[in-house]
Amino acid sequence: MTRAYVGLGANLGNREAMLRSALEQLHAEPEVRVTAVSTFLDTTPVGIVDQPRFLNAAAAVETDLGAHGLLDRLLGIERRLGRTRDGPRFGARTIDLDLLLYGDEQIDEPGLQVPHPRLHERLFALAPLAELDPDLVVPGRGALADLVAGLQSS
Repeated sequence: MTRAYVGLGANLGNREAMLRSALEQLHAEPEVRVTAVSTFLDTTPVGIVDQPRFLNAAAAVETDLGAHGLLDRLLGIERRLGRTRDGPRFGARTIDLDLLLYGDEQIDEPGLQVPHPRLHERLFALAPLAELDPDLVVPGRGALADLVAGLQSS
């Protein structure tokens, strides 16, 4: 079993209901066990700032799936919950599920980068991870606590 971390975000419709639905569907996936969920954080948008506020969280999962298999499950949940990708990148969305970390692996392949390529720049993703495991190390980037402290001070 591999421990992985999934980032969740939504800023359209009933954000909390959407995150809860995504977590329920993730929990129902074969070969995936949700072991912990952070609190939900109300956050300001990054990138395109003229859009509704986000609700963000993170979930720790244990899985027998490979990283690609887990990502496929996340994308399937997004589709079932009505996620479309026809708007601008970093724009408003009903649900966003990101594979943030997959064990201590570093993967850089077409369609899959782990750790998530912008994780170290996003407090809205790091803070929920720190709640789940403050001693976590982000492969190739260092201690999670140091990454959070660096963003909080800038």
